[in-house]
Formats: sequence, structure tokens, C-alpha cells
Amino acid sequence: MKVSYHGHSVVKVETENHSILFDPFINGNGGCDLDASTVKADVILLTHAHNDHVGDTVEIAKRNNSLVVAPNELANYLGEKGLNAHPMHIGGSHEFDFGKVKFTQAFHGSSYTEEDGTVIYGGMPGGILLTIEGKTIYHLGDTALFTDLKMYGEMNDIDVAFVPIGDNFTMGPEDALVAADWIDAKIVVPVHYNTFPVIEQNPEDFSSKVRTGEGRVLKVGEGIEL
Repeated sequence: MKVSYHGHSVVKVETENHSILFDPFINGNGGCDLDASTVKADVILLTHAHNDHVGDTVEIAKRNNSLVVAPNELANYLGEKGLNAHPMHIGGSHEFDFGKVKFTQAFHGSSYTEEDGTVIYGGMPGGILLTIEGKTIYHLGDTALFTDLKMYGEMNDIDVAFVPIGDNFTMGPEDALVAADWIDAKIVVPVHYNTFPVIEQNPEDFSSKVRTGEGRVLKVGEGIEL
């Protein structure tokens, strides 16, 4: 199984039978190496409704007939657009044919802005624990630091965690280091940085300071074999 990073918070998980995308913000993301018109994904996992996370979900899902797993209100909204959407909520888990998905808390906002400026309420934001082929991947989504992250680390054997470090909209590097300690993942990968000027950070500096597990910066398109 290969887990790769594609800029901002875009993560791809590839197994023998499945191609899974987290938060596929591709068009408008200058740091992404994927092409929304050609990328393959039979599953799309969305942490919350902000445009820089929903991204190109509609185009990708319609072309691939993807299953979209998202917080309840966002899933219902995408279902009305004709997508095959499975609604979930914070604390809930579900066994799919590709693996198990569990939504965790995330302290952030969640709304989607349509092209005409209409703002759609997207429900509660979340993080996602994906357990697949005996491995657990934790995508924290956009979040502040909060103490329940320690509980998630104690309850799960996390192989790789994708942790936002950009600051301003999410936790910054200092808080993310505390989060990494609490999550206790084997590998900690920084995400959600350098896409916009206001979230510019030094990922190498962050990774060098990770105390629990291995801090690892993934270049765009680079992956980890699990």
C-alpha cells in the first residue's frame, strides 16, 4: 500500500484494489501535481466542507463514480448534486469494502461557498481515521490543538498521521508538535502549509523537532510504503 502527499491537505492511498483521495483540492492548488480531469479515485474522503478541501470532488466523483464519504450535511449536499455520498458524523465509524472509516473531532469551521457566493452549511468538521489492510492512517483535517487527540493516540495504533502546521487557520508548528506527541503515530507528516502566504511554514524545521515517532516531510507526489 502506498500513501502519498499532493500538496495542501491532499492525500492519496493506493492499494491493489482501491484508490482513495482525501480532500482533493487540485484546481487552484498551485502545489498539487494531480490533474482533476484524469486522476483515478473510487473513494473520496472529506474532512469538512471548506472549498480548499472539497476541491474537485464533484468532477472527480462523477467521472469515476466514486463513493464520497463526508460529514452528514456535506454528504447530503453532495448527494443532491448526484454523487454517491455516504453521510457520517463525529464519533461514528463504518466498515466499507475498502476499510474502516471513523470520524474524530476537529475544532474548525465547515461551510462550502458556491460560485454565486451562496454559503452552504457543511456540518461539523472532522478528522478521519482510516484503517485499511491492517494499517491505520489518521488525517486530522483542519483543527486546533485539543486534548482529546491524546485519547485518539491511546485508542489507536496509528501508522502515519497527517498533521496541519500552517497556523492562522489551524494549529501552527508549536501546537502541532504537542499534537504529534499525543497522537503517538509512527510517522508524522506535516500538511496544510505554504499553499497561501498566510500559512507559510518550514516543514523541515517542524519535522526535525517531532519527538514522538518519525517526522517526515513528503515532497509533492512523494509517498510512503506501508
